[in-house]
Amino acid sequence: MTLVWPKPRQGALLKDKIMKAKAQPKPEAANAKLARKKGPVSRFIAHNYRHFNAASLLDSAKAYEAHLQAGGKMLVTLAGAMSTAELGISLAEMIRRDKIHAIVCTGANLEEDIFNLVAHDYYERVPHYRSLTAEDEQALLDRHMNRVTDTCIPEGEAMRRIEAAVAEEWVAADRAGERYFPHEFMYKILRSGKLKKYYQIDPKHSWMLAACEKNLPIIVPGWEDATLGNMYAGRVITGEIKNVHTVRTGIEYMAWLAGWYTKNAKTLRTGEGSIGFFQIGGGIAGDFPICVVPMLHQDLGRTSVPLWGYFSQISDSTTSYGSYSGAVPNEKITWGKLGAKTPKFIIESDATIVAPLIFAWILGQ
Repeated sequence: MTLVWPKPRQGALLKDKIMKAKAQPKPEAANAKLARKKGPVSRFIAHNYRHFNAASLLDSAKAYEAHLQAGGKMLVTLAGAMSTAELGISLAEMIRRDKIHAIVCTGANLEEDIFNLVAHDYYERVPHYRSLTAEDEQALLDRHMNRVTDTCIPEGEAMRRIEAAVAEEWVAADRAGERYFPHEFMYKILRSGKLKKYYQIDPKHSWMLAACEKNLPIIVPGWEDATLGNMYAGRVITGEIKNVHTVRTGIEYMAWLAGWYTKNAKTLRTGEGSIGFFQIGGGIAGDFPICVVPMLHQDLGRTSVPLWGYFSQISDSTTSYGSYSGAVPNEKITWGKLGAKTPKFIIESDATIVAPLIFAWILGQ
C-alpha cells in the first residue's frame, strides 16, 4: 500500500479551512456577571453549570427572570409528589416574592403540603425503599403508613386530621347550597385557624399557606384522583353530601382559567405573550392548563390573545411513542400552544434537585 501525502499547497488550503473557526464569547463570563449581585448558590451555578442539563437549567432560570423583568407573569404546574418532597421550602418564597402568579397542581400536591404541615413529625423516611419486600410493604400498611418513594405519610395524623377539618366545610357548603373549588375549601380551613395548633413545620415552608396569604389562583384538574377526592366521593355515596357538585368541577376550572388568561395575557415589548409556563413533571397538571390557549384560539375565536410567552419543563420522562410528559417542546407548536420563537427549555432531570436551584437563581440566593 502506497501512502500519498498531500502536497504542501493542498495542506495549506486544508489548514486555512480548519482555522476559519472563530473564537466565541464565553457564556460563563456573561453568567458570572449576571450572578455578581446574587448569593453564593447563584454564583456557584453560574460558574459550574456550563453544559448539558446543567446549562439548560441555567438558561431556563435566566429566561424565567427575563420574562418577569419584561413585565410578564408565570404560571407554575406541579405534578408528581412535589409537596411530599417538601418543595414548599423554596416554592413558598417564590410565591411570597411575587415570582409566581398562578399554580396548577394535582389534588395530591394540594393536600399533601397541608398533610406535611400538620403531621411532619410523624412522617417516616425509608432510605432503603428499593429493597423493601412485599412483606415489608404489608407491615407499613398495617401501621397505616402510606409510602411515597422514600417517605411514608401517617394516615391518622395527616389524612384523617385534614379530612375531619375539610369535611365540616363540605357539609356546611352542601347544606347552604354553596359550591367552591377544591383549593377554596383548603383556603377556608387554613384561614379558619383550626389547624394552627397542629403545625409541625415552620409555616414559611408551606407553599399552601403562602398561596393562601396571597389568595393565589390555584387550578386543580382531576382533583377526584386524590385522597380527599376519594373521601369526598365516599360522603356522596353515603348521602352525607347531597349535591355531588358542591365541590366544583374540572370543566369549571377550565372556564375560570380561560377568563383569567384572557384578562391577563398581553403582548410584551419582547413580542412574546405576558404569561409564561413553568412545568414541573408532566401529566394532567401540565397538559390541562397549557391547552387553554388553543381552546381560546380555535374554539372561542379569541385569536388576539397571545400564546404562552415562555415555556420550560423539568422532567425525567424520556421521549417515547405518544408520551406527553416526554414530548419535546416543539411538538406543542403543532397544537397551537407555543410559537416557533417562544423561548423553550427542557431539563431532563429530577425536579426535586432542579427546581430549588432555579428558584434560588430567580430569588437571587
